[in-house]
Amino acid sequence: VQLQAFGGGMVQPGGSLRLSCAASGFTVRKYGIGWFRQAPGKEREGIGYISGTGTTIDYAESVKGRFTLSRANAKNTIYLQMNNLKPDDTAIYYCARPRNAHSLVGNRFITGRYGLWGQGTQVTVSS
Repeated sequence: VQLQAFGGGMVQPGGSLRLSCAASGFTVRKYGIGWFRQAPGKEREGIGYISGTGTTIDYAESVKGRFTLSRANAKNTIYLQMNNLKPDDTAIYYCARPRNAHSLVGNRFITGRYGLWGQGTQVTVSS
């Protein structure tokens, strides 16, 4: 049972990247998936959450309007489309699965609510 995040890289400000979170060993449509990021010297912060059905999507204010979550359940994969990237978006990005299969309510960006983490993918936004 694991998650693997990939698709990171280096991009100029204003550019775009699409991150993928591939799940194996479990059926991703049964779970919501959260995305987090951690910049050097900073705490890990939640930036997005999508429920198993895709009907509930939540974004942190810092990325709202620029980042878009989607899921391809047939591929057992979650996508994070990131547009208009800024230098402040530079971080390691992680996807994570909550500890239970129920759709999360309340604050979905508490790291302790997640029990399975991918290994992270580096995103660097720089000119």
